[in-house]
Amino acid sequence: MRGELGLGEPVSRRKLAGELGMSFVPVSEALQRLEFEGLVESRPRAGTRVRIPSRQDLIGHYVVREALEVQAARLFAETASPEESAELMKLATRLDTLRQRFESSRLQFLTLHEKLHRRIAEYAHCPALSEAIEKTHAHASIWLVSCKATTRASRRHRELVEALVQHDPDVAAAAMRRHVEHSRQNALERLEPYFRLRRRASTYTRAKAS
Repeated sequence: MRGELGLGEPVSRRKLAGELGMSFVPVSEALQRLEFEGLVESRPRAGTRVRIPSRQDLIGHYVVREALEVQAARLFAETASPEESAELMKLATRLDTLRQRFESSRLQFLTLHEKLHRRIAEYAHCPALSEAIEKTHAHASIWLVSCKATTRASRRHRELVEALVQHDPDVAAAAMRRHVEHSRQNALERLEPYFRLRRRASTYTRAKAS
């Protein structure tokens, strides 16, 4: 999630075990869990690599994300306190500032981005919804950190929060829906080279020392 391994890059179990000072077994078990979560993929006699999503993977992800986050926006508008609204506005302002220097502050941006969306869900006061949204952001973070992003000035997150703090559920839902759709379009554009790579390379070679 820090981008140290990009999409499609091989993951060596043996190398990881050595770097972490662990035995081969727990590293293999951890990678199996990551594979179950769709973050890596393994094939017999080929090894393990960071999973390259398909176009359908990404579209499906955003269908789920829109459903979850639009509902969170509605509940936030109904239940968030003035203090929670003020904190969210500060987070959004910081996030849009970081967006302008994304290449030099990727990890900081991604951490704050996840925090903003988690806070929206938390201040909707629905723990199950908050947990579900947190899980969706693992994929989004990996996809974003692996790609070059634009650094043009943006107020997208502040504009989103300005709509949420009006405390009108319909206004909040519409703003979140636009926000997620914008993210979906950006992700489709950024990941297009990986979609082509996935189509061309149906197999991949074994990682060294795997």
